[in-house]
Amino acid sequence: MRYVNLRHDGSERLGLVVDDQVVLLGPDAGDLVAFIGLPPNERQALIVASLDKGARLPLAGASLAAPVRRFRRDVLCTGWNYWDHFEESRGKREGQDVDRPTAPTFFTKSPDVMIGPRDDIAFDARISAKWDYEAEIAIVIGKGGRSIPRARAHEHIFGLCLANDVSQRDLQRRHGGQWLKGKSIDGTMPLGPYVVTPDEIDLPKVRLQCLLNGELMQNAVAAQMAFPVDELIAELSFGMTLHPGDVLLTGTPSGIGNAREPQIFLKAGDEVVVRAEGLGELRNRLVEHDLAGDSDVTP
Repeated sequence: MRYVNLRHDGSERLGLVVDDQVVLLGPDAGDLVAFIGLPPNERQALIVASLDKGARLPLAGASLAAPVRRFRRDVLCTGWNYWDHFEESRGKREGQDVDRPTAPTFFTKSPDVMIGPRDDIAFDARISAKWDYEAEIAIVIGKGGRSIPRARAHEHIFGLCLANDVSQRDLQRRHGGQWLKGKSIDGTMPLGPYVVTPDEIDLPKVRLQCLLNGELMQNAVAAQMAFPVDELIAELSFGMTLHPGDVLLTGTPSGIGNAREPQIFLKAGDEVVVRAEGLGELRNRLVEHDLAGDSDVTP
């Protein structure tokens, strides 16, 4: 199944993609996080009732928001999870090089980065001079747990989607090599376009690609991950509870702009496409936005 978060009649509604249509799930479904939290029999009953009598809208032209919009914690992320990416940046980390890790490298980023699969990426050259793209596969946790064994990790996955972990490389270096700041600029991470349940995906065979203004920049299969998804879940959950609706990014392959010679960094007007077989496509343009100006945000 493929779930989407659809902007419709002034609000956001959870929908199910069926062929070239979106079937709106009943209001009792809530958002995706609430839906994941329902007992399986209730989820199934909502799906059956919606397929029978729910409103149907064309998928083409639908205004899709990020599938997960409500977070109880930061977005969970994995770094250096493709060895070719780790090696391509060797000597280019501005004095912050490390040995090849023997366990997954985790970090987090602010939920305020989140945008939809077709939304504009907020860009402000005053924030950073080194904006970079990172195509990634994301996991949405479906069942909570702590110290989850690898053999049971698959039981805790609700679905998969795409992400573009847009990064500001100079901010990464400026703040002691810690990645939080250089990954947490508001309105810069597309997620979606839909969440696909694992039964529809043969993950190791999924080919992940990133195109910049039509030019292929990243191209890898998920089998190239240094640490596969079951190991990521087991390692991350060791002594630490994962919750339904948590989002875990699984790392980016080689081809990033910062590691190229000459380097390639994003600028206003660029279009970035992240795509993968069975997971759809993110298509986003960088648009100038005032991110460095003072802003009062009401909680």
